[in-house]
Amino acid sequence: MSQEYVLAIDQGTTGTTVTIFDRQSCMVGKAYAEFTQHYPKPGWVEHDAREIWEGTKALLQRIFRETEVKPTQLAAIGVTNQRETVVLWDRRTGEPVTRAIVWQCRRTAPICDELRSRGLEPVFREKTGLILDPYFSGTKLKWIFDHYPELKPRAQRGELAFGTIDAWLIYKLTGGAVHCTDYTNASRTLLFNLGTLEWDPELLEILGIPEAVLPEVRSSSEVYGTTAELGVLPAGIPISGAAGDQQAALFGQACFDPGMVKATFGTGAFILMNTGTSLTASQNGLLTTIAWGLNGRVEYALEGSVFIAGAAVQWLRDGLGIIKNAAETEELALSVPDTNGIYFVPSFVGMGAPHWNPYVRGMIMGITRGAGRAHLARATLEAIVYQTKEVVDAMVEDAQLPLTELKVDGGASVNNFLCQFLADMARTSVQRPQVFETTALGAAYLAGLAVGFWESQDEIRQLWQVDRTYMPQLDPEERLRLLKGWAAAVNSAESWVVTS
Repeated sequence: MSQEYVLAIDQGTTGTTVTIFDRQSCMVGKAYAEFTQHYPKPGWVEHDAREIWEGTKALLQRIFRETEVKPTQLAAIGVTNQRETVVLWDRRTGEPVTRAIVWQCRRTAPICDELRSRGLEPVFREKTGLILDPYFSGTKLKWIFDHYPELKPRAQRGELAFGTIDAWLIYKLTGGAVHCTDYTNASRTLLFNLGTLEWDPELLEILGIPEAVLPEVRSSSEVYGTTAELGVLPAGIPISGAAGDQQAALFGQACFDPGMVKATFGTGAFILMNTGTSLTASQNGLLTTIAWGLNGRVEYALEGSVFIAGAAVQWLRDGLGIIKNAAETEELALSVPDTNGIYFVPSFVGMGAPHWNPYVRGMIMGITRGAGRAHLARATLEAIVYQTKEVVDAMVEDAQLPLTELKVDGGASVNNFLCQFLADMARTSVQRPQVFETTALGAAYLAGLAVGFWESQDEIRQLWQVDRTYMPQLDPEERLRLLKGWAAAVNSAESWVVTS
């Protein structure tokens, strides 16, 4: 039976998606399921890595049941994932020893503060391209070892394995034969030196993390190993692509040239600009990260992370109950001419780029008696755009590159109001692709390239197709008035901070 398909596992923050693509990068099957979010304390977020793995197996079983594709027709498997989330497991049993600490979790803010007070932020910034924020993996792993002291000696003896979710899934898919991550995920840990492309001994010592617990770092496109016999999958399928979800989306959007930007709207909003082989340090609160490692070459990106985007819409649905589904927000936003003066700063878990304030919380300002749910829905969508625009502006300034293309993807990119408002605020064209699952597609491309399923990035570039292009329409003076209001709203939110 010929191998005509590539499968991608996209393990996200709130759910897992398994997708199958053909040689034309058309989606021939998709299966999705949410999993449990754990909030043991305010600002804390955890996942059960065991539940994630069992859910992934169930989705694999489902997708083969619901499509005509047979597992033996798979040329390769690619993995993409929520990035900074920390999993620690027993190498012998293959079982997690704690719940996974999620990238959104803010419990390590005091650790970051303490490291900053010791004057160590420049050290981390220079070596990793990151800032000291609870977002990243290193302080989460330190927290585990600090609070479960019995685990550290086991880690030192090599009994435990640490990884981001990609490493966890690759380990399980290979039956425990492979413990590795790729450059993109390693670059999000606060432990990886972007210059040497190795785990950094000084940073490991500062955080008290044994080197024996770390995965091997590999490129984003190569054969890491093959599947073990899992019941849902036969033995021998190459696992040959891995990248953090945002880098995978950048690749899936064919943003292969410096100056190309993509914005992915999921739980958060994540904006990346390709900077090529240039390791660009940000002066404007952005992160320097690895875009991918491919064909013996590492390319870099600037990234701005907005912590709350689609999650704000979820809050309208689940927290306030004023909408039944996310799609309703578009109709509501278009039903009113403006927000009636409302600004919503959705900093539920602090603010990401370019502000980086872990203590600020969400605020809704400008409410009058005339405000209704349509105004709040519109203010929520506008807030996603304002945050994205701040990041894009910072990128252009840092990289000293013109904004050549702005592509959008992720769940919220189906919202026409949001895309048009982004074009208005960013004063550039916004392109939405025909294939929305660009994160999964990026993982599939990386896996397929490694086994010759696709020949080159040029072939992939030709496969990318635009669905709709949005052009700026808003009056420039009105645009500036709205942006001034947003700046005032952010200032108000940052001035009211809870530190305990």
